[in-house]
Amino acid sequence: MTTQGERTPTPGEGQDGRAGQRTGGGAGGTGGTAGATAAARRRGPRLTGRRAVGWVVVIGVVVAGGWVITRPTPGDYIPGLGPSKADSARTPPVVGSPPPTTDPEGLNADNLFPAQRPVEVAGYKARRGGIRQGEKCDEVLQDRTQELLKDSGCQAYLIVSFTGVDHPVLSSVTLLRFADPSTAAKAADALRSKPGAVAFILADTNIAPAQSGGGKPGSEARIEAVGHYVTVASSRPAGATAPGATGTPGATGPTPTSTGSGEPNLDEATRALSYAAGQPFVWM
Repeated sequence: MTTQGERTPTPGEGQDGRAGQRTGGGAGGTGGTAGATAAARRRGPRLTGRRAVGWVVVIGVVVAGGWVITRPTPGDYIPGLGPSKADSARTPPVVGSPPPTTDPEGLNADNLFPAQRPVEVAGYKARRGGIRQGEKCDEVLQDRTQELLKDSGCQAYLIVSFTGVDHPVLSSVTLLRFADPSTAAKAADALRSKPGAVAFILADTNIAPAQSGGGKPGSEARIEAVGHYVTVASSRPAGATAPGATGTPGATGPTPTSTGSGEPNLDEATRALSYAAGQPFVWM
C-alpha cells in the first residue's frame, strides 16, 4: 500500500528509489570472488616461458646422467664411473701393438681376458698378468732361429701370462691366428713336434728361461687347433727367479722346484687355461 505520489519499488532499487549497486559485499558477490580464487589455486601457478626452460634443462641433465651410467666400461667396478685410481696403477704391462680396431677377429686381451676379472674354470682361478702381442709370429718362439712358423700363414699372435689365485702356479697362454682351420691344424702339428718351442712369458712380460730336462711332470704344453686359431698353454711352479739364467738375454724366470707333497697341480692349471683360451673360437 502506498500513499499518493509514491510508487512501489521495483527489484534492484533501494528504498530511496535508486538502483542498487553490487559492491561485492553481498552474499552473491562474495561467493563469486571466493570461487574464482579457489579455482585458480587448484589450477596451480601459470607455466611461464622461464619456468618451461628450467624444466627442459633439468630433464636434460637427468637423461644425460642416466646415459653415462648405462654405458659401462670394461673393468669398471661401478658401471660408467671407470675403475678406481688404485686399479689403474695395477694395470698389467703390455708389449707390442694392439690389433686394429677395425679387425672383427682381433686378438684383444681385454675382450678375451679382462684384467679385473679372474679366469675361473672347473674351480681353478687365475689372474691375468703381462701381455705380448704383434703380427710377427716367430716372436712367440723360444728360439727365434727356428723356422717352425715360417710360411705357416700365421697372421697375428697374443701371449698372456697368468698367476694362480689359490695356488702358486704361473701359466703362459699363446694364441695364434691363421686364415683357415687347415693351416691352423698344420701349425699345431709343427709346434707339437718341438716340445718347449713356444716361449713362456712372466707377469712382467719378460720371457722365462727354457726348462732343462723337459721340466716337471704336468708342465708340458697343451697345443690345440680351435677353428682357425691355435692355443698353447703351459704352467710352471712359482719358485725363485734365476737372474742371468740361460735363454733370452736379461730374462729372469722361475726355476723348477723339487718335487714333494703339496706341489701345485700344474696340469690342472694348464687344462683350465687351455679351455678358457680356446672357448671363444670354437664356433669361428
